[in-house]
Amino acid sequence: MAELISHRLIEVFRAVMSTGNVTEAARLLHSSQPTLSRELARLEQLLGYALFARSKGRLQPSARALLLYEEVQRSYQGLDAVVGLARELAAGERGSLSVLSLPALTQALLPAACARLLAQHPGAQLAITPQESPLLEAWLSAQRFDLGLTEHIEAPPGTRVQPLLVADEVCVLPASHPLASRSVLAPADFAAQPFISLSAQDPYRAQLDQVFAAAGVQRALCLETHSAVAVCAMVAEGVGLSIVNPLSAAACADPRLVLRRFSVSIPYRVGLVLPEHRPANPLRDALTAALRDSADAVLARLAAL
Repeated sequence: MAELISHRLIEVFRAVMSTGNVTEAARLLHSSQPTLSRELARLEQLLGYALFARSKGRLQPSARALLLYEEVQRSYQGLDAVVGLARELAAGERGSLSVLSLPALTQALLPAACARLLAQHPGAQLAITPQESPLLEAWLSAQRFDLGLTEHIEAPPGTRVQPLLVADEVCVLPASHPLASRSVLAPADFAAQPFISLSAQDPYRAQLDQVFAAAGVQRALCLETHSAVAVCAMVAEGVGLSIVNPLSAAACADPRLVLRRFSVSIPYRVGLVLPEHRPANPLRDALTAALRDSADAVLARLAAL
């Protein structure tokens, strides 16, 4: 029986039950009354029992018809849910997005962008994985993530890079420090000052060391760490001064910590890494737009320094 009863016959039955008569059901299904009457009779023949009592052109559903209609309605509600989900996926309202990011960018740039995305797409799910180089580049090349955030301008194999943000490194110092009264600090201002430095492997550490060496300035290097966030926390505690990327500095806003411009331009760059061989994810464009909004907000804040 199940093989003979088509979806069309069930659709006809549902239309007749929901409208109360064959004429309205035919209008609903863009068919004719004689056609629906034949199809309804065919369904009853296949079932082996009458679904309706016919009296003076009116249909009265039987107890069996009422029970069958309840089950049909449950099935259609499930179908409606499937169709609704399909539409949401097409619009990017649901689904998941995987992001691989340098830890500093995970803390400094992604939170605001994720908040924007989830406000626009409440059903979306995000998976954020922090990772340092070179594993970050290797995993992106392997097409394991939908989107990546990096400080490198060269694209790993199998990916392309879009510029997201360029801003100069900034000075961070305790709010109570005498140099906090200045709007711009020069290399000479750091002479003999306790300085918190990034690790020797950090490319921006190398640039800073060259700047101070060229200026003939000796800093009092008192502490070294690989994390710009940790640097800012140490500065807030009064351990020393430092120069870090502007995103981490802005994210570590604290009444005890102030940001000042550095007289020497050391550009800090952030790029979006897009895998070229991974299926397109409709949420990726939405997060990219949110990231650009977050980057613009940071740039506006830095412009006010």
